Amino acid sequence: MKALHIITGLGIGGAEQQLRLLLRHLPVDCDVVTLTNPGPVADGLAADGVRVTHLGMAGNRDLAALPRLVRIIRRGRYDLVHTHLYRACLYGRIAARIAGVRAVVATEHSLGDSQMEGRPLTAGVRALYLAGERLGRATVAVSPTVAARLGRWGVPAPRIEVVPNGIDLDRFRHDPGRRRRARAALGLPDDAFVVGGIGRLAPGKRFGVLIRALAQLPSDSHLLLVGGGPEESALRRLACEAGVTDRVLFAGERPYFTEAAPADAGPEGSTYGAVDGTGGFGGFCGIDRTGTSPGPDRLDTPPGRVPAPLAPGPPEQLTRRPAAHAPSLAPHLDLPALTSAMDVLASPSAEEAFGLAVVEGLAAGLPVRYACCPAIEDLPPAATPHAVRVRGGADAYARALAAVRAAGPGPRAVPEAARHYSIATSAARLMDVYATALARPVPSSRSSEGVSPS
Repeated sequence: MKALHIITGLGIGGAEQQLRLLLRHLPVDCDVVTLTNPGPVADGLAADGVRVTHLGMAGNRDLAALPRLVRIIRRGRYDLVHTHLYRACLYGRIAARIAGVRAVVATEHSLGDSQMEGRPLTAGVRALYLAGERLGRATVAVSPTVAARLGRWGVPAPRIEVVPNGIDLDRFRHDPGRRRRARAALGLPDDAFVVGGIGRLAPGKRFGVLIRALAQLPSDSHLLLVGGGPEESALRRLACEAGVTDRVLFAGERPYFTEAAPADAGPEGSTYGAVDGTGGFGGFCGIDRTGTSPGPDRLDTPPGRVPAPLAPGPPEQLTRRPAAHAPSLAPHLDLPALTSAMDVLASPSAEEAFGLAVVEGLAAGLPVRYACCPAIEDLPPAATPHAVRVRGGADAYARALAAVRAAGPGPRAVPEAARHYSIATSAARLMDVYATALARPVPSSRSSEGVSPS
């Protein structure tokens, strides 16, 4: 089987990193197209031996991207197309049907009751989503909660499959030595009480609640925020106003895996990239931005992982360019290393499609205090003994975190809930979805007529 994954972007985010982790476990020959932003996850995918193509889409209404995507799909002769995130699902389903692909699957990563991918849901968004959804064969929900939301939207139940997000348990398993090293790199005392928050720094995540709660905790308490986003400046101002600037650490966006720089990567803090004016990542590790081959020297793949060549074409021009937005706070630490430095994981977000950060905290053996997490709420309470739901704002979180601090450190055991969400299990379930989609009769391409992105 040969599959193409189409995703809106490949910056560091939950859906993006989930795709990379999934492709490490799928027994399928997979390529990836990113409509925009070939960021750090694109570099990581290419380092894994996955061919990544940047479509160069200019915006939501860049209709010229559609025929380019159709050509890529036809040239690749894919058996199946799998789309991720709203824009990619819409354009990818249409392009796949035009190209005559046998099966189209989409994963719904972030559908909430009132928002999708951090944006408010409107009647127009819903109508366009449902029009595009009919062009596929299956829509994968990352939780039963999301499956129920899709059903309420009008997606027929037989078209909905539940495949939860997965995690690499071994990556997050607690290691006392890694904890000491991470704290030393972050400048945190061994005996400090560290509250962790993981996610995009956006209003919906409500990380301001944690900053206000921190102001009510003793001075040896710290807040470690892992993620980037538009609210970072506002959160920094809030920390200053609350008098806890010196106790809030902004770690920036972090990958699941820290990449080893190739021998010819140049000085520390630099990378090689294509001269295309985008300011993004890519150009080394085999990322193709133009649909042409970067040439025979484009990639040093790990043993046993040799991606298929792209269509013949001239090599991209390469130049050395400083890496964009590199975190200055212990940049060598990846996400699992940062979770090892925490004493508790707090997630005050009021609306989630899955709650991946909470599951990652559980996999690290941390007690978790959360506001909304379908991944936990869909399981029996006995599966998550160290996860407690907190209702309310800063005062409620301050009380909950103070109670964790007073209880002292406990054993970093991995609860059943974390094992339930193993990435190997998720990959096996997705393979079942693929097999079912490929077994169905080929649908008529006429159903795609009259559907256009807007």
